Amino acid sequence: MISPSDLLTTARASAAAAAGVHLRWAHRVAPGEAVEKGRSDFVSQVDREAQAAALRVIRDRHPDHRILAEEEDERPNGTERWIGEGDPSLPLWIVDPLDGTTNFLHGHPMYAASVGVVVEGRPVAGAVTAPATGEEWWGADGQGAYRNGRAIRVSAIDDLTLALLGTGFPFKQPAEVPNYVEQLGRVLLRSSGVRRGGAAALDLCYLAQGTLDAFWEAHLSPWDVAGGLAILSEAGGIWMRQDGSPLALHEGGSVLAANGPHLLKELRNLLEGR
Repeated sequence: MISPSDLLTTARASAAAAAGVHLRWAHRVAPGEAVEKGRSDFVSQVDREAQAAALRVIRDRHPDHRILAEEEDERPNGTERWIGEGDPSLPLWIVDPLDGTTNFLHGHPMYAASVGVVVEGRPVAGAVTAPATGEEWWGADGQGAYRNGRAIRVSAIDDLTLALLGTGFPFKQPAEVPNYVEQLGRVLLRSSGVRRGGAAALDLCYLAQGTLDAFWEAHLSPWDVAGGLAILSEAGGIWMRQDGSPLALHEGGSVLAANGPHLLKELRNLLEGR
């Protein structure tokens, strides 16, 4: 079995390759030039090129591993293994080539490439690279979590009234906005504040380094969270679905994360109106 350290080396190289594409395209693509695939959900040539660069690194080093990535892929020669194919005991690479595409298209710096590695349902390595700010986060099983080479750890705040929280808007589910607004209102009144950056991978990194104390979002895909949760796990954070059930990383869904069990419970109770 490949060691978490070796998996992390590939994850960092893969995220860096995607981030290099971001830098080449920065400020060259406008929102109107992107292909719209859903309301407020854009995909551009940058996404596809960044994914090709990221997956090339993984395939060159681990051709038998499985891959789950955001953008559709040509799968040249039919040799790639995707979720549901191949040996389920092999690592599953979950890749978001450009988390925060809308931010990227508008010149907002909160976007990143995210690569997570899952083995038997558990995140064992992850890397998130944000080229606009020159930041890189990474972590691997038993090796801790880091930002630009310095060890990071979740905060020690366990009082919700003192906590700063991150969130994401349900922009793909307009019918759920009223319920979300009610939740947001309750959290705003009971916490130190709420931030919405538009890139869940980065929100989870901020939670891992103690900038945020908790995070919630109702609808996230596997590639939105796999890299960040691997880092968060090594930084001492925990997570689950909003209903309290375990989160299967290859499925995605709602995410409730915090620096520890006390704040996680407080936030869940508040979101449910208790």
